[in-house]
Amino acid sequence: MERLQAFKYEIMPDGNQQRDMRRFAGSCRFVFNKALALQQANHAAGNKFIRYVEMANQLPAWKSEFAWLKESPSQALQHALKNLDRAFTNFFEKRADYPRFKKRGYGDSFRFPQGFKLDQANSRIFLPKLGWLRYRNSREVLGAVRNVTVSLRGGKWFVSIQTEREVEQPVAQGDAIGIDMGVVRFATLSDGTVYPPLNIFKRYAVDLRKAQQAMSRKKKFSSNWKKAKAKVQRIHVRIANARRDYLHKTSTTISKNHAMVVVEDLQVSNMSRSAAGSVEQPGQNVRAKAGLNRSILDQGWAEFRRQLEYKMLWAGGVFLAVPPQNTSRTCPHCGHVSGNNRWTQAGFACVECGFQENADLVGAINVLRAGHARLACEVNGEVSRQQQEPSERAA
Repeated sequence: MERLQAFKYEIMPDGNQQRDMRRFAGSCRFVFNKALALQQANHAAGNKFIRYVEMANQLPAWKSEFAWLKESPSQALQHALKNLDRAFTNFFEKRADYPRFKKRGYGDSFRFPQGFKLDQANSRIFLPKLGWLRYRNSREVLGAVRNVTVSLRGGKWFVSIQTEREVEQPVAQGDAIGIDMGVVRFATLSDGTVYPPLNIFKRYAVDLRKAQQAMSRKKKFSSNWKKAKAKVQRIHVRIANARRDYLHKTSTTISKNHAMVVVEDLQVSNMSRSAAGSVEQPGQNVRAKAGLNRSILDQGWAEFRRQLEYKMLWAGGVFLAVPPQNTSRTCPHCGHVSGNNRWTQAGFACVECGFQENADLVGAINVLRAGHARLACEVNGEVSRQQQEPSERAA
């Protein structure tokens, strides 16, 4: 079994290397934005989409026009164009929104597909046009290195080393479970296990508000404003790191102890949409809905699902996503479906048979049953197809 995995470390560049990395990231951002503007102008003229190869042929002309682009590695600039081509592919296949122009300070990064050297024994890595850089070697890099990505986050530079290696086909351990996601309970499993919410954004809300207020009082782009902005960024990074750590620990525990995981196919963007409405039709309970939206986004449901999906694959298990409709309104005892069954946010009492249980646990049980039903349909469909194939060949 082939496994692609990335190992991320903090690097410790000197002053000259930091300036070079900022220039490289800026050059990649410039190339990305220029190519995006060219694609938009080309589309407005009624022409076909420009693919990567044709777009990459524009790089020599751009380097002649903007001489400072020659200081950046060519392969990093080419990968910026590949990223744009991939972004458009995802947009055309309805997996992502339309590509947007990049801003300075947001997602600054560049990639090297070759020319690097990794020296794990001495905790250093060689990058083209940068030389050797030391990194915080927290764990061993496993597999053959395919590419290296350098990124800036919260004022610190990181290197992400993507590797490829062959591993034995894993055998899943444990039973099947369904998971109901929530705000009061982060995750409720069908076996009764409950994972409480971290609510890390709520914990830092006061500190973040004070830091943002202090930044708003400073003259924009002044030295004090930049210091205040850096403080706001550090708080955001601390929140994101704590949330990511919690999600990784929870998803790892679940994937290692269960052979099949079934979750609700939640549309988080729709669930967290503003209730403000319009001038003609103003919304209701806007403040309460805004608080609920913050709580939903603070949980990180989409990232949790992404982690579960690939970790179940690594563990040899099965991951399924089922429609969330009526999972908390269906009685798991008699199958009666009614909105009156869920008489409170946490209480479930079937109006038909009187069955009572926590609403989140009921949702998890119904999610698991929906997963079993879907798996059975897929298996039966595969068996039917295999039974039809011999008759088709005979015909």
